[in-house]
Amino acid sequence: MADATCSSAASCDRESCEGCPSANGGQPQSMQEEMNPYSDIKHVIGVVSGKGGVGKSMVTASLANLLAAKGYRVGIMDADITGPSIPRMYGMTGLAEADDQGIYPRLTDNDIKVISINLLLPNPEDPVIWRGPILAGLVKQFWHDVIWGELDYLLVDMPPGTGDVPLTVFQSLPVDGIFVVTTPQDLVKMIVKKAYNMAETMHIPVLGLIENYSYLVCPDCGKEISVFGKSKIQEVADEMGILVAGKMPIDPKLNELTEAGAFAQAENPYLEAAYAALQILSVKD
Repeated sequence: MADATCSSAASCDRESCEGCPSANGGQPQSMQEEMNPYSDIKHVIGVVSGKGGVGKSMVTASLANLLAAKGYRVGIMDADITGPSIPRMYGMTGLAEADDQGIYPRLTDNDIKVISINLLLPNPEDPVIWRGPILAGLVKQFWHDVIWGELDYLLVDMPPGTGDVPLTVFQSLPVDGIFVVTTPQDLVKMIVKKAYNMAETMHIPVLGLIENYSYLVCPDCGKEISVFGKSKIQEVADEMGILVAGKMPIDPKLNELTEAGAFAQAENPYLEAAYAALQILSVKD
């Protein structure tokens, strides 16, 4: 039977109020997962993209490095389950440890905590051939089974698009805001708007747009070369009323550090605006 406090109790023939939209005075029930009891995370920040191939993981790791260098306690949740790259970037091998309390994230050389499917598989080259609900379930486990400890920022590196995993992150984690990563290529406006509109629908603040592969600096003359065409990021941001949080050039040094598994050494001076946007969150604490 419906609870006496339910707005539709008189006409309800349910045996349980579970799942009823009229329960709790008609207010929707929260779908957020419980944080691991041994974790204390101040801010959860998503890094998303409307399509693949935009260097989203490099942006995530670069932002994590910047925060760590400024003294913040940082973690990265590699939620791109079928295409994980964060452990490889930081040269991580072997499995994450676990006990009865939960799973312990691995630590990079610059003290960033990382969890990824590649830290749970005996062979990181094995393909993950799972359907959406299983992928989404693993992301939830990364939240409630991983012992993150005390973090100022947990960056969630999400798979491209607007599928099951981004939806799960938005619904199940207390996301404070997202950065949308894009490139100067054609259709950028439409692709960015897909990610932006999804966040708006889920009531997740968009902290800013970050353009990767924005230009190439000529090693001889220092001229900026627009390899993928003229940037449209500012006009897109102006139309949406959001911040341009960074314009990252094509930097061979970053690629070299990625291939060497030494991304902990990477310095990226192009994300100061993104850092400033995160400081606004800290001021509200």
